[in-house]
Amino acid sequence: MSQVARWFDRKFDLSFSEELYPNLCVRVRGTPARLEELLRDVPGDILTRNVRPKWSVQEHAGHLLDLEDLWKRRAEQYVKGEPELAVTDLENTKTNDANHNAQPLWRILGAFRRARTEFVTQLSGYQPEFFGRTALHPRLKTPLRLVDHLYFVAEHDDHHLARIWAMINE
Repeated sequence: MSQVARWFDRKFDLSFSEELYPNLCVRVRGTPARLEELLRDVPGDILTRNVRPKWSVQEHAGHLLDLEDLWKRRAEQYVKGEPELAVTDLENTKTNDANHNAQPLWRILGAFRRARTEFVTQLSGYQPEFFGRTALHPRLKTPLRLVDHLYFVAEHDDHHLARIWAMINE
């Protein structure tokens, strides 16, 4: 697991064209399927193995679900032309308090798939020019285009999928 870089240590190259937004929409749309595939045959004791202070595999999956409201809210902020994006809880209180290990995995995966489908459906209704709109990211202190936000979401998804994969294969 130590081979997966810490999320807050990541740097992002956002020099790509905003015309990549369809590719990023497809990438973001595919996360639930990749997560389901990754967890398909994992025994329950491995899914919920307590690795405090870090999260279990199932808690990582729940964390992806927990952030869906933030991703959708931020996308709406671009459309509304708001100058700064909503702040996230850097302590991840929602995930830490959710007790995802007590939930059936199918419930987390189903809720994540539904929430992500709503997010991608929301994006599909946006005009192409919206993907070039910018707003200040509160933690990075840099303007991000909506297409950059999608890249950020996709990279966040992949970060947690890589963590899960590493934990399963330890």
